[in-house]
Amino acid sequence: MTAERLFDLVIPRGFTTLTGGFIYDQRIVEQLRDAGWRIDVHELDPQFPHPSAAALRRAAAVLSGIPDGRQVVIDGLALGGMPGIVEQESTRLRLIALIHHPLALETGLAQEVAAALYTAERRALSAVDGIIVTSGTTARELSDYDVPAGLVMVVPPGTDMAPLAEGSGRGTFELACVGTLTPRKGHAVLLEALAGLLDRDWHLCCVGSADRDSRTAAAVRKQIAKSGLTDRVTLRGELAGDALDAVYAGADAFVLASYYEGYGMVFAEALARGLPIVATAGGAVAETVPASAGLLVKPGDSTGLRMALARLLDEPGLRGRLRAGARKARNNLPTWRETGHRFALALARSSAG
Repeated sequence: MTAERLFDLVIPRGFTTLTGGFIYDQRIVEQLRDAGWRIDVHELDPQFPHPSAAALRRAAAVLSGIPDGRQVVIDGLALGGMPGIVEQESTRLRLIALIHHPLALETGLAQEVAAALYTAERRALSAVDGIIVTSGTTARELSDYDVPAGLVMVVPPGTDMAPLAEGSGRGTFELACVGTLTPRKGHAVLLEALAGLLDRDWHLCCVGSADRDSRTAAAVRKQIAKSGLTDRVTLRGELAGDALDAVYAGADAFVLASYYEGYGMVFAEALARGLPIVATAGGAVAETVPASAGLLVKPGDSTGLRMALARLLDEPGLRGRLRAGARKARNNLPTWRETGHRFALALARSSAG
């Protein structure tokens, strides 16, 4: 087997974690293995990007066990947490960074933590042979990290084609929100916006893990109760497969108030089902959601979000236009097969360079 058909992938946590970044990694592996590639996956400790000394020792052992000359793709959550190891291994391995979004841009970080993550990730990126990012926005963000533009290759996520959403089929307007309960996803902003719309007939179904950030999850539950939204908002927890498909199928619109997205795979999932979207234009969201399919407001702007939601609820003509725009946009979404092909080309380009 030639070197071009072989690489190692280094990720933190388990491969089945249901976040956009991990789903991207998993689907890339599936596509390339189906195309005949041999891919060895190495899972590090879940503490990354803030590893303990023991987690770093284990990571060093994992990287040192990979044969000389191999091409190794390191997920950004791991890469930025071990710049010293990356520098050390860069002399014998061909390292490729896979950056979903810069670590320092995570919402809610203390200033000193963000600064430390920026320094560590910048240091690690200076030692790699190539960088794959999931959006043009992330590529532009890396200009602040002194990364040569020629090293960066954009490979957006794919999307599975899905049946068009049937909608709620009842008087109550059904809003779907899909995102892990973390500060970056902006659930507090969304709930504040919806609390001012109690005179409209709507219901919000929130899908997303409440286990990865217990403090945020507790704050969301408290805000729901305090705002009188208990009968209006349902927290479904983490869903996948048929259960998640059912949420999309029964929705009349999709809403998410993220402060930042390196791409935003759930927006593509909503477009694939022809759902009109109300969201915040954080990070790469505007790259994914065209103006013809959604209303985008400034991140953190609960008043602007409330006004956009009110328009969606009050104006049937607007809903129809956005739904038509989403149905048109779904035809332009890349498939996972196309994404796998582009990823393979990026690896080949990095290897040739």
